[in-house]
Amino acid sequence: MRIPQIVDSHCHLDFPDFDAERAEVIDRAVAAGVTRMVTICTRLRLEPRVRAIAEDFDPVFYAAGTHPMSASEEPLATVDELIALSQHPKFVGIGESGLDYHYTSESADIQKASLKVHIAAAQETGLPLIIHNRASDEDMAGILGTAYRQKPFACVMHCFSSSEALARTALDHGFYLSMSGIAAFPKSTALRDIFAQAPVDRILVETDSPYLAPPPHRGKRNEPAFTAHTAQVGAEVFGLDYEDFAARTTANFDRLFAKAAAWTPKP
Repeated sequence: MRIPQIVDSHCHLDFPDFDAERAEVIDRAVAAGVTRMVTICTRLRLEPRVRAIAEDFDPVFYAAGTHPMSASEEPLATVDELIALSQHPKFVGIGESGLDYHYTSESADIQKASLKVHIAAAQETGLPLIIHNRASDEDMAGILGTAYRQKPFACVMHCFSSSEALARTALDHGFYLSMSGIAAFPKSTALRDIFAQAPVDRILVETDSPYLAPPPHRGKRNEPAFTAHTAQVGAEVFGLDYEDFAARTTANFDRLFAKAAAWTPKP
């Protein structure tokens, strides 16, 4: 019996949590039906390490940017720098970037400046912008909306766990919402209700591993294979069987991350 194919649209395979068994983690993901993974670089100085993982493993693609919680600690990225990185055949997205006022509100100004650089790079390259948002809904909606009206771009709200209002704003721009393990937590009923109101053709699934493991692995190290658990909950939210939901979210990924969909390994 063939296992339905799904995609982990956001993970962090370069993190030390995976150093001892990175190849085995990727093998387990593939065995669980996760045919592709996008590993995210959160500090541009670490891009060579993340790129090397994508080069070493056929199922792995990558994106790079400056995480908002690191924005005050890292040099401000430039649009030209991100455009140059985007020339790599397995570089498929810009980010993650965004705003985080829960942990790092004191650096709000530099976070906003950094976010605008990443938006400009997405606008110029045509690659999707990968957004982190926490406790900053109003500013996020304003910045994304203003930039989109100036020049449209593609975007995914990674690990979406924000308000219904921000979800509606994102969807109105044609953006995507990504379900992480948070959506599978028993107490996340309100979040699941927000997802249920979205078009299924705007939904992705992810792990954000090594964080946010879904049940039955909550509290343990997350890994891309566990995408299947979140996708099972997603299928229930949308009233679909697992195979249908897996196929739909994979098609959504291919539409948004068209560069990954078009990539073929060298013989």
